[in-house]
Amino acid sequence: MPELIAETRKLKYGEAVNAALARLLEEVPESLLYGEDVGKPGGVFGVTRGLRRKFGERVFDTPISEAAILGSAVGAALMGARPIVEIMWADFSLVALDQLVNQAANARYVSRGAAPAPIVVRTQQGNAPGACAQHSQSLEALFLHVPGLRLAMPRTAQDAHDVLVAAVHADDPVIVVENRSLYFGDKAEVELGGAPRPMGWSHLRRPGRDVTVVSWGAVTGQALAAAESLAARGVEAEVLELTWLNPVDLDAVLASVARTRRLAVVHEANVTGGFGAEIVARVAEAGLGLDAAPVRVGAPDVRIPAAPGLAAAVLPGAGTIAARIAGMTAA
Repeated sequence: MPELIAETRKLKYGEAVNAALARLLEEVPESLLYGEDVGKPGGVFGVTRGLRRKFGERVFDTPISEAAILGSAVGAALMGARPIVEIMWADFSLVALDQLVNQAANARYVSRGAAPAPIVVRTQQGNAPGACAQHSQSLEALFLHVPGLRLAMPRTAQDAHDVLVAAVHADDPVIVVENRSLYFGDKAEVELGGAPRPMGWSHLRRPGRDVTVVSWGAVTGQALAAAESLAARGVEAEVLELTWLNPVDLDAVLASVARTRRLAVVHEANVTGGFGAEIVARVAEAGLGLDAAPVRVGAPDVRIPAAPGLAAAVLPGAGTIAARIAGMTAA
């Protein structure tokens, strides 16, 4: 592996993903990058632009077949490659659940560790203006139910870079869920070239004393905005962002809830069966005495409307989050 020399650059989220992919193709000779339109077109969101020109046939386009993309990735990984594949929308991965759930997740276990399937599945999910019901689902809880699959939902440019680097060096299949609403945001300082981080980190984004707000993905920005509005009313919310959901930083969650004695979980996915319920259950099992019943804030059990105004009414925004938290802190 080439010497790891850290440098810092100002990058947008999508540019940080591109930089991580370029680094991995440079440093990890077993790596491949492929999927629908990721090669010559440079990705439907431009995230893989320029990589085909630089790395040639290790970056290539595939037919429109998610089952073929993921099935070939499992086979390539079993033969020693470390493929990074893109599923354009997380919704489209549902046609290839056999390859993910029955094959990739099982390979390491059924081979007694002799034949892991170290694949990285890049995808993006969540609502964006004009998205329809088949392009706006949040499916992390579905994948988190499957032993053997790792999953991260980076929100910042730095985490988008670091998660990919960590994922490619893992021997488990890793699903990296990005969000198209983040790709073209403001630039931020991103440290490139450092050593890979161990999976499972989180960030304490805002300290507080009155309630712990646990969130992940793009909606964390709404949770932070809600915390600022609550502060003006005298409620100090502590916001903990989970970059990884498996492995999850449960210690950070429990430590925060032990301080604040209240818990709110915020996610874009619908509430029923969401990963927020798992966080609440883990806190309950830890036996922490809470001063109020936990609150889960998410989408109701409906399909996400295509009309932006209707979608905004359904999805958790800063106002909705703040109102639910204010209600529990008044108890």
